[in-house]
Amino acid sequence: MAQDKAPEAKTSRPRAETPKGFRDYFGAEVTERKAMLDKVAEVYHRYGFDPLETSAVETVEALGKFLPDVDRPNEGVFAWQDEDQDWLALRYDLTAPLARVAAQFRNDLPSPYRRYAMGPVWRNEKPGPGRFRQFYQCDADTVGAPSVAADAEICAMLCDALLAVGIDQGDFVVRINNRKVLNGVMEATGLYVADDPSKFAAERGIVLRAIDKFDKFGTEGVRALLGKGRMDQSGDFTKGANLAEEQIDLFAWFLETPQGTEQQRLASIAGFVGKTPSGAEGVSELEMMSELLDKAGYAGRNTMIDWSVVRGLGYYTGPVYEAELTFEILDEKGRKRQFGSVSGGGRYDDLVKRFTGQSVPATGVSIGVDRLLAALRAKGRIGTDTQGPVVVTVMDRDRMADYMGMVADLRNAGIRAEVYLGNPKNFGNQLKYADKRQSPVAVIQGGNEAEKGTVILKDLILGAQIAQNATLEEWKDRPAQVEIPRADLVAAVRKMLAK
Repeated sequence: MAQDKAPEAKTSRPRAETPKGFRDYFGAEVTERKAMLDKVAEVYHRYGFDPLETSAVETVEALGKFLPDVDRPNEGVFAWQDEDQDWLALRYDLTAPLARVAAQFRNDLPSPYRRYAMGPVWRNEKPGPGRFRQFYQCDADTVGAPSVAADAEICAMLCDALLAVGIDQGDFVVRINNRKVLNGVMEATGLYVADDPSKFAAERGIVLRAIDKFDKFGTEGVRALLGKGRMDQSGDFTKGANLAEEQIDLFAWFLETPQGTEQQRLASIAGFVGKTPSGAEGVSELEMMSELLDKAGYAGRNTMIDWSVVRGLGYYTGPVYEAELTFEILDEKGRKRQFGSVSGGGRYDDLVKRFTGQSVPATGVSIGVDRLLAALRAKGRIGTDTQGPVVVTVMDRDRMADYMGMVADLRNAGIRAEVYLGNPKNFGNQLKYADKRQSPVAVIQGGNEAEKGTVILKDLILGAQIAQNATLEEWKDRPAQVEIPRADLVAAVRKMLAK
């Protein structure tokens, strides 16, 4: 009696899907990003900054912000323990690696050290709409320069970079503040006690977050957050700082400093915080930055003092700045709103100190690459369509060397081109392939053309336009393909592309 065959094990195949919080970038997107970053790099290079590429992996100890704990050692970052028991992690920004480089190579690098860096960073956070776990950053920093002239230079360079990529003069502003001024306001309003810095720390955090929302919520919204709290339209309640009414009045006055020249506004604030050492120093630094940017032609046109700029809670130690795009777009509900911030930065004099034990002045800025690309698309400065290569079709397998010769001539002339490498049996499939590649021109040479020493050029863009809109007479007057001598291939293709 024949034995029953055992059932075959079902083959397990991996799911072909992108991990949650990540995405793939295809041809046009990669090309657009590279073109934009090349323009930014050209500006940075002109300012004397050098490129730096650091490892994508750092020790968790060097990253510093997300130290391992017992329950979740990789909180905030993608981390793992290597064979030496050290915790390693993918970098979460480009600044922490710079601090490590500045400390590790401090005897070899020039001081000040100007560098720019571009590349992906990774954050182990909950993804959401438009929020990914891997994204691109573009940073520029100066390490070793204590003068706020370095901060002013960064702001000027940021303005030039935005202009270079295609943001119009009147469509952006770099807003500048100083954390020392904010510290002075805290002290003047009784929220900072020099003898006990930990006192009112929670309240100061709420106040800074409220100030940061001034452009979004306005004075009344900020007053609510400084008081008992604020409820938004959805019914969500945000707990407030529970400040006294006179304290709230002082913060409101600070945010609504009377309009005038920057020097007049700075003078008004100096009268408020100037009696505190931190506030007086912050005002003095802003006065110098304002003067430098004014002399360089940026102040009042591309840069402005704005007391609502906070930029984080514990990271920055002096001037802070962010670039805001001021033109309007439509949100997902069709409502008009300003595009918003695409870049931010400031002075951080204590980051390198973690490694060296000595304070090392540093300042820098980071551009959100995806945000800036989205802004350029919204302004029509770039498109999602990228012209594909000229496709040399294959009519005869045995004459592949001839087709390779054609594509070589085109490439050597600087024309993007490729030979069709699929199954050439069905010529229609070759043209479908060229359409999918968004190819502008197809090169065709069958046996008859080869004997005559000619090739046929098919204008795929014009052909598509004629097929959609043209009459029969127009089709005859504007042929979408021409036969030309093989020797004229490069010149004819270049002429067709120029049209």
